[in-house]
Amino acid sequence: MAKHFSTPMRPAKIVPLVVATALFMENTDSTVIATALPTIARSLGEDPIALKLALTAYLVSLAIFIPISGWMADRYGARTVFRAALLVFMAGSLACAASGGLLGFVAARFLQGLGGAMMVPVGRLVILRSVPKSELVSALAYLTIPALIGPILGPPLGGLITTWLDWRWIFFINIPIGIAGFVLASLYFEDLREAERPPLDLSGFLLLGAGLAALMLGLASTGRHLLPDWLSWACLGGGAALLALYFRHSRKLAHPVLRLDLMRHPTFRAAVTGGSLFRIGTGAIPFLLPLMLQVGFGLDPLHSGLITFAAAAGAMFVKTVGPRILRTFGFRPVMVANAVLASAFLAVNGLYTAQTSHWLIVGVLFLGGCLRSVQFTCVNAIAYADLDSREMSAGTSLASVAQQLSLSLGVSLSALALEGAAAWHGRTDIAAQDFGPAFLAVALVSATSVLAFRRLAPDAGAEVSGKGFVPAVPTAGPGRK
Repeated sequence: MAKHFSTPMRPAKIVPLVVATALFMENTDSTVIATALPTIARSLGEDPIALKLALTAYLVSLAIFIPISGWMADRYGARTVFRAALLVFMAGSLACAASGGLLGFVAARFLQGLGGAMMVPVGRLVILRSVPKSELVSALAYLTIPALIGPILGPPLGGLITTWLDWRWIFFINIPIGIAGFVLASLYFEDLREAERPPLDLSGFLLLGAGLAALMLGLASTGRHLLPDWLSWACLGGGAALLALYFRHSRKLAHPVLRLDLMRHPTFRAAVTGGSLFRIGTGAIPFLLPLMLQVGFGLDPLHSGLITFAAAAGAMFVKTVGPRILRTFGFRPVMVANAVLASAFLAVNGLYTAQTSHWLIVGVLFLGGCLRSVQFTCVNAIAYADLDSREMSAGTSLASVAQQLSLSLGVSLSALALEGAAAWHGRTDIAAQDFGPAFLAVALVSATSVLAFRRLAPDAGAEVSGKGFVPAVPTAGPGRK
């Protein structure tokens, strides 16, 4: 049972606002870095494609540590863990700014991911446990604002800083935000924790973390010989073996660190498998677009950011329409048709040339962002359609891990496709014509998500979508007419 340490005059809106600030910092940071990637690569003396390690390191770190964030909060207190996560994220930001080489930069991004993995999930847990249920909807609404605004502001902000200042300043902007969050959390967060909690599956955590890290390192290091070939293949093989051992291990425990048995639910399975395949294309966009606009077309970071923000703007624009579309058509038809359309819009990005109108690019990115937003609304909603209340927490952890891994795969696979296209033309340096095959490759992977969504029952998730759902009427019993 949760312990509440009450303090007088605790404003109900302060807690979600502090968590929203942390989420804004995390989301803005990721999109700012994507825009600055080519400039950072030049500064570090690296090929721009090599910086894929910096993006994947952050995402893999999130995937590794998110599953234990809830346990950490229950063991050490939510306020303690949240404040520690802010400090770790700020330390990672300073380490990124101080990096003088690729290895140090990748390690700093991994450290940032550790902070991010604890920061937002624990903050959300504080809201769920401290805000009255009557105010929960409005409190959670605060979290959607930074999630939408951060990716819109990030690309132009990253372009502005990178064009007119040193790229290292993009990491310094996290410090005042993090300090403000630390102070406010100290004042307004209760140190909530559970008196009873299952033991930490330490063996499972080590197997899962080491397996994910090795597998993704092996995949991300292939192509440009960032590691010796034998070491990349050893990472791939070792990571796959460790994950197989975790699967075997998890079946023997009542409380594994990641509950794979939840995949028995058809709706959850479709959301995780289909959603992961679809997100691979989404994960490729922040990597491929700035490279194409800056390296391929010669734009500066500011103009690149003023174009790429359109995708996030489209996602924000259509956010309120998703529920109405679901009530009209239901999950299965929307997810199948929309997966094809969104994948087609992703592939279209590979048809641009340096002479293509920037307004046309902005328009296509905006519409593509709308389509992807509708798809993610569907995936996030149907994932929990058939889970009971006791499975919600474990389902959130598994879905979050799958999401981060699929985004990381999007970066790695798009980089491999880009390198393959350059090698096909007999070059080692990437050029504008290499981006068409890369966008097409990740779009085809995203389109295969249709196979998972088509397996859904026609009325899958009807209670959640509201399409044709009629609440059960209690039958008459003794004393009831």
